[in-house]
Amino acid sequence: MSQPLPQSNDDWTDAPAPARVRPFEGQLRPVVAVAVGGALGALARWGVGIVLPTPRGGFPLGTFAINVVGCLLIGALIVAITELVDTHPLVRPFVASGFLGGFTTFSAYSIDIELLLIGGHVGIALGYLAATLAAALLATWAGMVLARAMGSSGSGRVGSGRVAR
Repeated sequence: MSQPLPQSNDDWTDAPAPARVRPFEGQLRPVVAVAVGGALGALARWGVGIVLPTPRGGFPLGTFAINVVGCLLIGALIVAITELVDTHPLVRPFVASGFLGGFTTFSAYSIDIELLLIGGHVGIALGYLAATLAAALLATWAGMVLARAMGSSGSGRVGSGRVAR
């Protein structure tokens, strides 16, 4: 048999107070790691854009290369730091979210497609859209496979890069 519900809030006074939620408490180091990595990744992307500029109405090779290389690296990195090597806890936020998040660019990819469509270059726009998606997925998979292949020559997890806090 169930017990009757209390008639007033006075009957609930023994309940503990809810814990105060502090979502960013203790997050300064990861936030700084992501910010510094992101700034460096964005600078690297800018550099690639200077070396591989997109001609008006042409295939955006620089953005394409950035996104494909970034996906290859993220595939390899995630396998490396989750399956193969013990790393410092800030490696993943610095490299994955920070550097590679700042390096790769979905927004420029979208703008490139829009500009090609506005300019009447529908074929190039659709080819770029499909090629980037296919190449990025393939590159991520290849990075994962390559990292596992390189790791299988070793003897399991390597190193002890973990640093006590």
